Amino acid sequence: MNILITNTELIDYSGTTVVVRDLSRELQRQGHEPLVYSPRLGPVAEEIRGHGIEITNRLDRLSRPPDVIHGHHHFQVVEALLHFPRTPAIFVCHSAAHFKEEPFYFPRILRYVAVDDLCRKRIEKVREIPPGRINVILNAVDMARFQPRAPLPAKPRQALVFSNYASNHTHLPAVRRACRQTGLKLDVLGAGAKNAVPNPETVLRQYDIVFAKARCALEAMAAGNAVVLCDFAGAGPLVTKENFDTLRRMNFGAGVLTNPLRAEFIRVEIERYDPHDAAEVSRRAHTEAGVEEATRCWIALYRDVIQEFRQSRQDFDEESRALGVYLQRWNYEKRLEWELRQLDRLKRSPLLGAAFRHFGWPIVKKLLRFKDELN
Repeated sequence: MNILITNTELIDYSGTTVVVRDLSRELQRQGHEPLVYSPRLGPVAEEIRGHGIEITNRLDRLSRPPDVIHGHHHFQVVEALLHFPRTPAIFVCHSAAHFKEEPFYFPRILRYVAVDDLCRKRIEKVREIPPGRINVILNAVDMARFQPRAPLPAKPRQALVFSNYASNHTHLPAVRRACRQTGLKLDVLGAGAKNAVPNPETVLRQYDIVFAKARCALEAMAAGNAVVLCDFAGAGPLVTKENFDTLRRMNFGAGVLTNPLRAEFIRVEIERYDPHDAAEVSRRAHTEAGVEEATRCWIALYRDVIQEFRQSRQDFDEESRALGVYLQRWNYEKRLEWELRQLDRLKRSPLLGAAFRHFGWPIVKKLLRFKDELN
């Protein structure tokens, strides 16, 4: 199959950009032809291209049409749907809050896939989306890259904050205090510390405890680290063999970071460190969260979607109505209003630095200008 994967950007090594890299590579390994589209290309795009995968920032330059669209981020999904008007699609929701991930109804999107239970709830809130079109495929990691480190020591010595959001304005001060109290030497890895790397697997094996969330947490587990869930949204638990299933259904993400960012909460989880339990967590990650098996699930879903589309009658009038609803929802003014509400919500919290990190300075400046105009 020819599978077109869309994404807003392929510049930084974070979130869905790494998903696109790993999924496209695994699709290629399993005998399929991935095509990748993003309007903003960069280092991640060059790495993908280096594997012989076709990648472009213009859909009209693709060498062949796709059989199915694997869509991340609704702006790019709509572009692909309009450019390939006879191709079915899958929409994948990776965030329960971010505006780029907001699901929308379109009749040619035959499956809506959530990467965790919170994302599924977000999709279910869209009345027009039939419940039978909603699936969950949990996040996965390229286990060939993240081989387990040497056995952990009986007592941890080296700790790492693994997050693009780590800074003195977010969770880093609380983690530092907890590490000082427990005698841990702490390092930081991520864009906020200006030292993000394309190959974190080579770095993670140097550490005993890693503070992370979501995909970063799963990568650290795969590398054999003990993992305490923590990020700018709050502090969470140490991942153990007992809570692994529950936490994975939440993508080890913000939904389980329920404690305030205070050193005492983080210290409690550090003191639960158990090298044998961490080894079992790593084994389960390798057994259950590998990209190879997840890609087989995606391929089966692509085939179902293609077959269903071939057997159905395409309704262009319904597509036009759905597109009109989408454009009304996401015209420029409404998009700024939506982002302004999100910024105001974040500004009421102590995590203003995280808000700026989340949206980026260009968007924040536009929002502030727009707010002045409204007033």
